[in-house]
Amino acid sequence: MTDASLSRFLHPRWWATWIGLGFMRVVSWLPLPLIAAFGSALGMLLYRLHAGRRHIVNVNVRRCFPELSAPEQGRIARKHFRAFGQTLLDIGISWWASEARIRHLTRFRGREHYDQALRENKNIILLAPHFLGLEYGGIRLSIERPMVTVFRHPVNELLSMVMERARSRFQLNLVEHIKPLTALVRQTKKGVPLYYLPDQDAGPRQSVFAPFFGIPAATFVVLPRLAEMTDAVVIPCITRQLSWGRGYEINFRPPLKDFPSGDPVADTTRMNREIEAAAREMPEQYFWLHKRFKTRPKGEPAFY
Repeated sequence: MTDASLSRFLHPRWWATWIGLGFMRVVSWLPLPLIAAFGSALGMLLYRLHAGRRHIVNVNVRRCFPELSAPEQGRIARKHFRAFGQTLLDIGISWWASEARIRHLTRFRGREHYDQALRENKNIILLAPHFLGLEYGGIRLSIERPMVTVFRHPVNELLSMVMERARSRFQLNLVEHIKPLTALVRQTKKGVPLYYLPDQDAGPRQSVFAPFFGIPAATFVVLPRLAEMTDAVVIPCITRQLSWGRGYEINFRPPLKDFPSGDPVADTTRMNREIEAAAREMPEQYFWLHKRFKTRPKGEPAFY
């Protein structure tokens, strides 16, 4: 980006964004346990003040965990907001902290699944669903080797520029979501691991209804297509935000067997089962703020 194009961000309309980014930068210097404490308080403030998002989380948790009592469901919702509050504050660590600090804050589980695929020179797709540690996990892994992922630009141009630079500061190559799949296929077939996020409701286009917590959910069919086109092994990769600011755990699960099968509904169901299993292990950290069940089968009433 040229100096001339950068100069337009000095206009007063961008000052609020600069202040927010400056605040994030300062917070990123704090010890993580302190960020976690402040983030928990921020999350509870959002829980009290943001009735709309509180409603979305409550509906999602209530429908996905009907076996729990109302107080238990409420605890998950509140814990989710506390964890989300920390995510809002500690994202600056992944954006600006040193490589040494990022490595220090990370531990791995199931790393052998990833390392074996690398040793065998397999093409790799990391199935990285929307858990709260998602941002940190992708940037941490890009320290070690080139990676590729899909990027959706925010509406705010200044935030988009900063976010893009932060995410790509190591070896993470960002491909805009509107680009054709060939941009991802080409790099994955060259042996660059794809950090792929497949689990948001983007409407009926390129989706099928596959069960998620027993509920029909509009689910992208792109993952099995990519796996077939690249002859890649699909390894679930979930990043957990550890409690009390103890860091992050990147958990690699065993590769999906016999995937893809050639049946889009069976493959997306298999993918959703994997995501659901992780969400049941740490229900407070799946991104319940998203309207995961917004798109409904014809004739079915709205969720939210």
